[in-house]
Amino acid sequence: MIRYFFIIPLLLSLFWLLYLRANGWSIKQGYKGFIYIAVLSAVIAAFYTTMMFLTGS
Repeated sequence: MIRYFFIIPLLLSLFWLLYLRANGWSIKQGYKGFIYIAVLSAVIAAFYTTMMFLTGS
């Protein structure tokens, strides 16, 4: 299951891109949103990595 977590940031980025296009905004205008997605994904990855080490799984 963990091996599929790379899909989360890909899907979030795709949805963000579709949202930007639907509202007529450029990627440059939505750049901050992509940064937020990257940070959120890194936090999720760090959490699950920490839990794996703590539980010994």
